[in-house]
Amino acid sequence: MIPDYYFFDTFHGKRLHLGVTGSVAAYKALDLLRAFCRLEIQVGITLTHAATQFIAPLSCTSLGADPVHTTFFTSSSHFAHLEPASANAFLVAPATANILAKMAHGIADEILSCQLLGYAGPVLAAPAMNPRMWSASVTQENWQTLLRRGVWGIGPDCGQVACGDTGQGKMSGLDQIFIATLRALAPQDLAGLKIMLTVGPTQEYFDCARFWSNPSTGTMGAALAVAAALRGAEVTVVHGPVNITWPSFITTVPVVSAREMFAAAQDIFPTQDIGCFTAAVADFSPPVCSQGKFKKDGSPLTLTFEPNPDILATLSSAKKDYQRTIGFAAEVEDLHAHAQRKLKQKNLDLIVANAIGSPDSGFASMTNRVLLLDRFGREEQWPLLKKTEIAWRIWDWMGMNTP
Repeated sequence: MIPDYYFFDTFHGKRLHLGVTGSVAAYKALDLLRAFCRLEIQVGITLTHAATQFIAPLSCTSLGADPVHTTFFTSSSHFAHLEPASANAFLVAPATANILAKMAHGIADEILSCQLLGYAGPVLAAPAMNPRMWSASVTQENWQTLLRRGVWGIGPDCGQVACGDTGQGKMSGLDQIFIATLRALAPQDLAGLKIMLTVGPTQEYFDCARFWSNPSTGTMGAALAVAAALRGAEVTVVHGPVNITWPSFITTVPVVSAREMFAAAQDIFPTQDIGCFTAAVADFSPPVCSQGKFKKDGSPLTLTFEPNPDILATLSSAKKDYQRTIGFAAEVEDLHAHAQRKLKQKNLDLIVANAIGSPDSGFASMTNRVLLLDRFGREEQWPLLKKTEIAWRIWDWMGMNTP
């Protein structure tokens, strides 16, 4: 399952060539094809003879692949072995031990290996094979050779493979292959930047069974983190309890409470270029419970909540000259006034505010309407957009709106 916050519409018109080899995992290539076509990426496919024993060329064509190659001699092009040259990236998934060996040693005895030999752009490979084949010294030597040459390796994972054996050799999840491929297709305009994000809610426990929190799912923060990482930034995410699938190239620091988030962010932020504070941090926390669990005895429960540290204000007020901070504000009314006040009070470079309460905007929604104000006096009101689109545009804003 590929999460919605991995789908960025900015890849429309990019070209990808997909190589599929003779592994049981070949059937998963069709799901990858669907996902890439959903973003209107133009996908060509080459199936080895062994791959055609698992999936049919007609299935690829029916799902939008064009062209589809299987041999040197059945293609309508006389130069099918060079056709992927126009692609922005070349992904081999699944990649068997056989194709890895051919890639490592320049063997071009069938159409896919010949295409790979003649392709000069970024190549990604997602290995899939029996664990004993993966751990074989010759396979490991071939793999290391490919990595040294710049091939982007994706996995493999550990788990049970088709024959019933368990170990490393299982093809990585489609989500990890998909997002790694988008990274190869994305502009690298944030390369060299270190970006820290706080994401999701915090939970402030009353006792061991109850906590004070909010409905944040972390979707907006996840979209921002993934977008920044796709564009080349070194991304670290400090996140509360969320159900988010993070790409392997994002560093994550899980926390629970606001004080834990503050401690982690305070430790990380001094080495970062940008701090993006999307987390819905609980402003208050209850006192520490003297008993394991409050017992209901019919009388009212009274708790005196203490204020939590203001993570955004504390870190932003102490930022260095080269550091920039982005804050988020979820409001019910007077959106502009509250955003303007927070922008100044918390020493922000940009604030992104949205009105919560609508089912298509705010918590747990894949869409949002936002108001952006920056410290140079610029502002924009964006209509209802997918959070992935908002995330991409925010990084555009940070790159372009500098006096």
